Amino acid sequence: MTGGTFEDITAVQQMISSCTGAILTSLLVTPFDVVKIRLQSQKVPLVKGKCFLYCNGLMDHLCTCLNGGNNGYWYKRKVPGPYKGTVDAMMQITRHEGLRSLWSGLPPTLVMAVPATVVYFSCYEHFRNLFGYSAGLTENDWWKPIMAGASARTLAVFAISPLEMVRTKMQSEQLNYSQVLTAVQHTVREGGMVKSMYRGLTPTLLRDVPFSAFYWFGYEGMKSVILQKSLSHKMTTVESFCCGAVSGGIAAILTLPFDVIKTHRQITIGERRIRGSQEVTSTLRLIIQLYQREGIHALFAGLVPRVVKVAPACAIMISSYEYFKNFFKTRNRELREMDICREF
Repeated sequence: MTGGTFEDITAVQQMISSCTGAILTSLLVTPFDVVKIRLQSQKVPLVKGKCFLYCNGLMDHLCTCLNGGNNGYWYKRKVPGPYKGTVDAMMQITRHEGLRSLWSGLPPTLVMAVPATVVYFSCYEHFRNLFGYSAGLTENDWWKPIMAGASARTLAVFAISPLEMVRTKMQSEQLNYSQVLTAVQHTVREGGMVKSMYRGLTPTLLRDVPFSAFYWFGYEGMKSVILQKSLSHKMTTVESFCCGAVSGGIAAILTLPFDVIKTHRQITIGERRIRGSQEVTSTLRLIIQLYQREGIHALFAGLVPRVVKVAPACAIMISSYEYFKNFFKTRNRELREMDICREF
């Protein structure tokens, strides 16, 4: 935050706010994605080396099936069944594997998701203040949340992409920490620093940057309307939650074709990397192939699941982030007032 009034929060308090939101979002969203993957593997069994996406509500992570068949492993966990639906899957997993299985795979992904979220929200606040945005989408301010959101997401993607490559390599090849440095060095020697560490960057940017721009434009717009009508000039947690859900849902719909391309591209890259092939289909060629093979509707597949996953995640993240920001602002103001009283 750029320094101004005494109500500003410190950098550490802002990090705590975004960390808390990230952890809470992951804890609440991860079980649903674990169940989704189990249900999908029931219809189409995962084979050894097959890549798939796992989401903890904050980031998509490329994972690899470590065994094959109906009793294959997902993230070193068995895939029992059959499941009759989401609720039945949750009950069976809890009964046979324990409650912790609903959060299997979460700890290692949080190692990247939490720092990425801190970078993202901190950069957004910085760029928003740098552009001079205050608290309303006036005639001249509408572009500022768009540019701040797009810039912040771009930096976050660049920061986390090399770590995601390392994490995927460790998980797919079952490397320990002492082996990963050697593997990364070999990969860089074979393909070059930029090509190796940022492979798959283009489709990620194509989805995440527009999503962030649409999301913050929608959220800040609804927030400004609420603040104009609010006597306290503050949003409640419920209002923040609803604004986050609506703006996240709309952004998810608008960027759905980019999400489809990113998913196909990321899985293709992961499977080719595991097989040792250097050939990677370009993003543009993948779009053409999808269109020729399945038609225009292929680019809009999975609309409902994406909105159902993204909207609550955005709502939980932004409402918890705003709650703790307001908490620290109030606390800082009270401490400042106490200091003033002591001076007198």
